[in-house]
Amino acid sequence: MIPTVTPARRPAPRLVSAAVLAALLAVAGCSGHGAGGGGARAGADPSASAGGEGRSGAAGSALRTLDSLAVKRAGTKDGYARDRFGSAWADTDGNGCGTRDDILKRDLRGTAFRDAKQCVVVSGTLPKDPYTGKSLHYQRGRSTVDIDHVVALSDAWQTGARQWAGRKRVALANDPLNLIAVEASANRSKSDGDAGDWLPPYAGYRCTYVARQVAVKKKYGLWVTRAEKDAMAKVLNSCSRQALPSGGTPTEAPARFTAK
Repeated sequence: MIPTVTPARRPAPRLVSAAVLAALLAVAGCSGHGAGGGGARAGADPSASAGGEGRSGAAGSALRTLDSLAVKRAGTKDGYARDRFGSAWADTDGNGCGTRDDILKRDLRGTAFRDAKQCVVVSGTLPKDPYTGKSLHYQRGRSTVDIDHVVALSDAWQTGARQWAGRKRVALANDPLNLIAVEASANRSKSDGDAGDWLPPYAGYRCTYVARQVAVKKKYGLWVTRAEKDAMAKVLNSCSRQALPSGGTPTEAPARFTAK
């Protein structure tokens, strides 16, 4: 009689503890939620966060654009003069009104005009001055409100504009992207400083202000100094999704406008 051989039983598999499983997954570089989980993906930007924003800011942000600007030492101020950017407040957009009044009409509320064409603004209210946060009354002939070049013309001269053709300098000086109505004394305290030298006393506007400077420098191909870039980055890191403003006029004024 042939003896019956009973097959040997395989030992029952042991349960792997949750802690061990987690460690194995971590070594393998996988997420416990599968390929679509929160783990790092092969080839992914290591600086990117789950929201798609990295240290250099979200796509389309001023912070991201700042990283694309050239960084150089400031050039010489020799040869700079206001008329190197053309006659003040030239009507480069051809609407029949000077640029200064165009900006007053854009930024003031309750405006009154001297002419039927509504070109010359005689009064109005700046509801919230970008530089001080105060409400200001504008009266023509009284210096409570200035029109500021966000990127000062002297700063532009030292960071690239010195080499430009005159019509490009005229365009920068009259581009609405680079112009805002502000409190006069704050504007004068700024003088021709860049972001490394001066920021608006009203902290609530600083992100918008620096974003506009970045937009202007990007649009016109101006560079930034290292100290300027560091100051800009410090502001924009607190609002890394701050959008880059756009618009304004072309970067070359019509042929009828000239500068020295």
